Amino acid sequence: EVQLVESGGAPVQAGGSLRLSCAVSGVTFDDIAVGWFRQASGKEREGVSCITNRDGSTWYADSVKGRFTISSENAKNMVYLQMNSLKPEDTAVYYCAAKYYRGSLSADDYDYWGQGTQVTVAS
Repeated sequence: EVQLVESGGAPVQAGGSLRLSCAVSGVTFDDIAVGWFRQASGKEREGVSCITNRDGSTWYADSVKGRFTISSENAKNMVYLQMNSLKPEDTAVYYCAAKYYRGSLSADDYDYWGQGTQVTVAS
C-alpha cells in the first residue's frame, strides 16, 4: 500500500522559510513522481511543484518559481519542499501526492495522497 506522510508545516512570519517533508512508502521510489499541492481555505487545490524521481526533472507553478525548491532523497524515500520568502498568500494546507512515472501539476493525475500539513504565513 502506497503511503505518504507530510511534515514540517508551521506558522511563520512573511519573508520566512519552511521545509516540508514527504515520506513515501509502499512503492518503488524510482517508479513514481511526487507532487506538492496546496489548498487555501475556500479555494481549489493547486499544484505547486513536482519531481519525477527517475530523472530528477522538476516543475513549478509560476507563483512559487524562484522561491520554492523541490528535491528528493532517494535513499530515504523522501521528498522535500524548501519554501523561502514566504508570503501570506502561501497560507494553505500542503499535500504531497504520488503518481507513476512522470510528474504533473494536475491534481487529477495523482493516485495517492497524504493527509496534509498546515502552513500559515503571518503578515
